[in-house]
Amino acid sequence: MHMIPISHFLVFGALLFVIGLYGALTRRSAIGILMSIELILNAANVNFVAFSKLWGNSGGIIFTIFVIATAAAATVVGLAILIAVYRNAKTIYADRINLLRW
Repeated sequence: MHMIPISHFLVFGALLFVIGLYGALTRRSAIGILMSIELILNAANVNFVAFSKLWGNSGGIIFTIFVIATAAAATVVGLAILIAVYRNAKTIYADRINLLRW
């Protein structure tokens, strides 16, 4: 059986991180920013699982499950806040939202 080298996983995780960082810094829509943050967290999860498999323990996989659960909860809270902001500001564009004007 052919094993994939860990460098492939690390490069993939780095690419996911860079794409997520670029998206978080350049997106105007708050939903796009939340999706980019999820990409950054998934990049970290890829690295956790890769090192967990390399070292032969399950610590990275367990930590990945906690990160996924925390990210899901944070996304729910973020979307709830976004809905509340949309009801008041009538926009989801991050550069147009000014909480001091309400």
